[in-house]
Amino acid sequence: MQLFDVYPLYDLEPVRGEGNYVYDSQGQSYLDLYGGHAVISIGHSHPHYVASITKQLEKLGFYSNSVQNPLQQELADKLGALSGCDNYQLFLCNSGAEANENALKMASFHNGRTKVIAFKKAFHGRTSVAVNATDNDKIKAPINRTYTTEFHEWNNLGSVSESLAKGDVCAVIIEGIQGIGGIHVPEPDFLEAVAEMCKKQDTVLILDEIQSGYGRSGKFFAFQYTNVEPDLITMAKGMGNGFPIGGLLIHPRFKASYGLLGTTFGGNHLACAAGIAVLDVIKEEGLVDNAAQVGEHLLQQLAEVEGVVEVRGKGLMIGVELPFAVGPLRKQLLFENHIFTGSSSDPNVLRLLPALSLKKEEADQFVEVLKSQLVVSH
Repeated sequence: MQLFDVYPLYDLEPVRGEGNYVYDSQGQSYLDLYGGHAVISIGHSHPHYVASITKQLEKLGFYSNSVQNPLQQELADKLGALSGCDNYQLFLCNSGAEANENALKMASFHNGRTKVIAFKKAFHGRTSVAVNATDNDKIKAPINRTYTTEFHEWNNLGSVSESLAKGDVCAVIIEGIQGIGGIHVPEPDFLEAVAEMCKKQDTVLILDEIQSGYGRSGKFFAFQYTNVEPDLITMAKGMGNGFPIGGLLIHPRFKASYGLLGTTFGGNHLACAAGIAVLDVIKEEGLVDNAAQVGEHLLQQLAEVEGVVEVRGKGLMIGVELPFAVGPLRKQLLFENHIFTGSSSDPNVLRLLPALSLKKEEADQFVEVLKSQLVVSH
């Protein structure tokens, strides 16, 4: 049987990982500044993470959500304490797309509406409802276009305000920091004004923190740089450090009822063990603060590199805009310098999403390599 060929692949096979490095079959190390799409939050093969999953697997790997699973409550308690969102309710699922799917569903249950406001260059997932709020027509099948979506310009308060004033918008969904679109940070005044308008119109505000959450921005959630209190917060990516897990934080004004949401695999024993281990390490090793400090250092260093057009982001969610398409540069960084980096929908933006444990020396190593590559390129 052949694999369905939908991924362009680099000719490289990592076989193990440790900390901020992965290694190929020849033993060559690669500095990982991408973390497999922002998934690796605490570093590869962290001993506590490995031990926690192993211990749980030796006891019980899975049972359904029809029985007691105290690991779910432990995860909720630790997440609430570390995130500062302890008053929210937690629904566990398997991925970011599923988290956004359930968030949009919850919004429509709440106010009975179907129109959604999203933003140009947005990416919210590939499932049926979430993909319609994603600004990429190439990945939408006709069956996905089941409701009206308006895509507004980033930080354009006037157009969003005009649309919300009509009173027919179900939800506004916005990334805490826009990721695939090229690392764009919402202006605090913009986000706060949108949140206030949503309250007046009973429109649900969904903060997609799938990529920007879990400490990546230098705060637990990127929206915490503002005074916004979202109705719904979606999470995944770094939540499980590679184990599939997603979640939806639901404001206490939303009431649960049996059968309202559901999932077979969401919140299973192994997923919870992985999620708890991630929170343990983030807390014990001070990784949110590390992301803030090393991220600020890296942002400053990159801004001084000759040839860089602009550097954007918060913490360890960074976009480096260059005056040319970065595809060839990424290959050079990977195969010549042995550094993983990421791309975005903007061909000129290099995306950096390392583990929250990145060290300053590793950040400096990348900056020096980037300088040398830009000199060679020009």
